[in-house]
Amino acid sequence: MTLALRELEKHGVELTYHLFTYQEKGGTAHSSKEMGVTEHAVIKTLIMEDENKDPLIVLMHGDMQVSTKNLARTLGKKSIAPCKPEVADRHSGYQVGGTSPFGTKKKMPIYMEETILALPKIYINGGKRGFLVGMDPKQAQKILSPTLVNVGIKG
Repeated sequence: MTLALRELEKHGVELTYHLFTYQEKGGTAHSSKEMGVTEHAVIKTLIMEDENKDPLIVLMHGDMQVSTKNLARTLGKKSIAPCKPEVADRHSGYQVGGTSPFGTKKKMPIYMEETILALPKIYINGGKRGFLVGMDPKQAQKILSPTLVNVGIKG
């Protein structure tokens, strides 16, 4: 039972559970292939920080990258960059590769790529490596109250 699952169950979210063999540096390409789902529906939870080292979470399609330049511009920041893995782990309470936006150790602002909401179902980390949960993206929006952004780029 992860902190993410506790948080989701507390809200009564209907979930499907998906275990797969974790592969170091395999990312969403590996998990989507293992599960037989489109990589676009596998959502990455990225811990980033602004120029003041204030952390934030970005939820992005697995087959897309975050334009940190566009995100910084959208947020009125000088710069946004990914956190070092050990810093991300400290902020989230999860291990990189198993980071969930649910039940994080530290409360952080959350930004979600707007097109995620158009998907019928998303697969997002359940709080440990090799474990994703499937859910309606509108449920994730309801629980996380993310700010919607358009900062995804193909790649």
